[in-house]
Amino acid sequence: MFRSLTPIVKNLLLITVGMHVIASFFIPQLKNLFALYYVESRFFMPFQFVTYMFMHADFWHLLGNMFGLFIFGPLLEQFLGPKKILILWMVCGIGSGVLYSGYNAYKMGNLNDRIEAFTNDPDPETFNRFVSDNRHLFNPAIYDFIDKYSRDPESTELVSAAKRTMLDIRDRQVNIPMVGASGALFGILIAFGMLFPNTQLFLLFPPMPVKAKYLVLFYGLYTVYNIFVSNPMDNVAHFAHLSGLVIGAVLVTYWKKDRRNFY
Repeated sequence: MFRSLTPIVKNLLLITVGMHVIASFFIPQLKNLFALYYVESRFFMPFQFVTYMFMHADFWHLLGNMFGLFIFGPLLEQFLGPKKILILWMVCGIGSGVLYSGYNAYKMGNLNDRIEAFTNDPDPETFNRFVSDNRHLFNPAIYDFIDKYSRDPESTELVSAAKRTMLDIRDRQVNIPMVGASGALFGILIAFGMLFPNTQLFLLFPPMPVKAKYLVLFYGLYTVYNIFVSNPMDNVAHFAHLSGLVIGAVLVTYWKKDRRNFY
């Protein structure tokens, strides 16, 4: 099976796995340096739009992305050629990071608006909703404070503490990094689904055959669902996945207009 690996896919696998090993066991500072931070974060650097997709949270995160590249990448490279498969991977990865940063800016703007609204009209219920929507970033002890503040909403000391807490959560949100090649991989998936829509794939869970176009459709709908549900406990960057799908679809559509673009 490994003999069937094409050059670009093999090199992407080696580089990404190698970077994970180096960052995990030899230079752990690389993960923080190369992860993609929000543009207002003190940790943000422009090169992170490229480097973040070579970092992964853990072994299983790495395995999921590299297994997808391993399965779908070689046939795509044989069909598109090495230049196009590399463009697809890099453009979808970088583009996902850029679009996710824009989405993050929208969320941060909403967060700032809510903090400003509380500052102008402090209210325990407003603070409670804020905490509930961002509970993944709070210590459970915050609920003791909520109870205390609800009992004494006019206390200037408690109002000030609530404001500080909201600003603190904003700073934490600003400094949450994104890592992983999922955006690039979803570009690979959509390209495979568009170019080989009727190829039968055999799933492990559940063990059943499914056509590539239906598998990609499922991933796309599932991603959109998670974006709208917006579970605060879910640390997966679903919008980056959707961005990879969209960018990959645009690229393949452009290339399909002229078959000469495939090589």
